[in-house]
Amino acid sequence: MDAVELILRVIIAFAALFIVARISGRKEISQMTFFNFVSAITMGTIGGSIITSANFSIRNGLLALSGWLVLTLIFGYLDIKSKSARKLLEGEPIIVIKQGKIMEKALGRTRLDIDALMVHLREKNVFSIKDVEYAIFETDGKMSVMKKQAQQPVTKRDMNIISSIQSYPYSTEVIADGKIIYNNLDKLNLHEEWLQGQLKKNGVESVSDVFYAEVQKDGSLYIDSRNDHMTH
Repeated sequence: MDAVELILRVIIAFAALFIVARISGRKEISQMTFFNFVSAITMGTIGGSIITSANFSIRNGLLALSGWLVLTLIFGYLDIKSKSARKLLEGEPIIVIKQGKIMEKALGRTRLDIDALMVHLREKNVFSIKDVEYAIFETDGKMSVMKKQAQQPVTKRDMNIISSIQSYPYSTEVIADGKIIYNNLDKLNLHEEWLQGQLKKNGVESVSDVFYAEVQKDGSLYIDSRNDHMTH
């Protein structure tokens, strides 16, 4: 392989990878889930082979990248449309601390040890596990932490002495992409009839008209309808 061919391969590989990254979407680089990790390694390997392997033709490299792009788009579509596919491709969030108690079995599933857990907590400005109400290990490897009420900063709501009754420890998704999540309803001891009634109270005639809905900590229902109009 002479210098001219090497430079040509570098330019083609860079352009191809850039185009693939743009088409596959921002999620591919903003979230490092299981599938995104495999996808990034695969594209990098193909790009590296185009540059360094004289036995690997540019045509075959571009075909390989194109094929992988098609697979990425297909899986991305399934990820959006199917909760089961999303769970298979990305996994699911895992509660590792509940009401100040470490869930040892859940922690083992995340492959985190106690030192790694403490690092994640310190990154959220939490230095004691007893100050944590819930800690959830997300599918992208980040930790979401909800402090106990006594450890949370004072808000305008607190200054105005406005109190609210919390029926649930955290908000729970009950509708996603027009489909009811019955498992979450069961966990909240709620029924589909209650959900349908709440939708009608908010002027929503059908579950299919809802893009996302979640039961708030106070028991109210937050609804995001389909085809919302963005304002600029």
